[in-house]
Amino acid sequence: MQNPPGRLLGADFVRASACFIVLFHHLTQKIDFRTPLGEPDIAQALANGGTFGVGIFFVLSGFLLARPFWQALDRGDTTPSLRIYALRRAARILPGYWLALTVTFVLSIFVWHAQADGWLWLRYLSGLLLVSDWHWLTLFPVEVNGPLWSISFEVTSYVLLPIGFVALFVFGRRLPAWASRLAFLAVIGVALLGHMAFSNWVVVDPHRKGWEYGMQGGAKVWMPWFNPFGFFAMFAVGALAGGVQVMLARFRHWLMDVICLAALIVVGHYMFTQAYAEAGELYGWLRVPYRFPMMHALIGVVLVTGPSTVLLGRLLDNGVVRFLAQISFGIYVYHTIVIELIQVYAVPDLVYGGMSDAGLWLTSVAATVVITMVLATLSYRFMEAPVMAWARGLEDQPPARAVPQPAS
Repeated sequence: MQNPPGRLLGADFVRASACFIVLFHHLTQKIDFRTPLGEPDIAQALANGGTFGVGIFFVLSGFLLARPFWQALDRGDTTPSLRIYALRRAARILPGYWLALTVTFVLSIFVWHAQADGWLWLRYLSGLLLVSDWHWLTLFPVEVNGPLWSISFEVTSYVLLPIGFVALFVFGRRLPAWASRLAFLAVIGVALLGHMAFSNWVVVDPHRKGWEYGMQGGAKVWMPWFNPFGFFAMFAVGALAGGVQVMLARFRHWLMDVICLAALIVVGHYMFTQAYAEAGELYGWLRVPYRFPMMHALIGVVLVTGPSTVLLGRLLDNGVVRFLAQISFGIYVYHTIVIELIQVYAVPDLVYGGMSDAGLWLTSVAATVVITMVLATLSYRFMEAPVMAWARGLEDQPPARAVPQPAS
């Protein structure tokens, strides 16, 4: 049985799952856990550990973006075009991100009454330029829309990935495929060294440190452990998984269904137990967030085996899941705006730990999901997809070169 050409079965399921884990993480944080509404274990787990979804996104991105590099390496080709690589990445994330960033910046001033001082403008500009991940002051580029913090971290990973492959293309061409994958462990190791250096050398201002002081105070809690190198280590785990999947690309067997299903069950159990037992950033090895590397390795197993399954991948990547995965970026960058506007104009209790009425909370959840999905669909249909199509049209056009002019 042949799987659909060009599809990496299981990847859409992982993407859609990560998106909704983050969405429901922010919705369950609004529950007052001293009331019956907070009694279900799943609510506590999502409120504590929904940020696992961010780590999943990083593994998935590394997995997908590294595959062309692995394929070129295995064929003995030169590195894939970095121009096309950069063009595709920019076309995919910048339209939606810049729109969400700018809308949130404007609303933060006129709806949430943030002080439009130089610091707020600095944060916005750092987000616009995709460098907000390097300092606690700019980690949250805008007020209110917290999830936008991760975009600059991801862009830094986009930059570091080709650099990580340079040594392999220079020295690893004659290595067997399995040996080149082992050699890539050095990239993860260097990323972790960078994480340790950043964590040890970067000093965070302790004044007004804590989430009770807003996003700036929360940024001081996250940094220096939340840094570009630690998140690139997650990304690189996904890249390594992409290399393993390239080696197995022609393999199909029911055993892969069994392994993939088992990995999904373990992921779900691990996420639930870890998040139920502990709130916060769920630091793992070397205080890299989200239980690094266990959770990231498990997601890697799902991504490696999914495309080689006979049946499970098709079941996971059904039509509904593919649609949700397609609009997932919009869901990610817009959902917090929707939640906060509902709080301002309709449900005053929709604040952190403020909801005790189950019916009102469920109504707020339904409204958030529907409005966010409509916005994400419109964003994809009328902005993201056209920009990506336009960028694809530029791929075959060579870069402009200076044309010699005749001497006068």
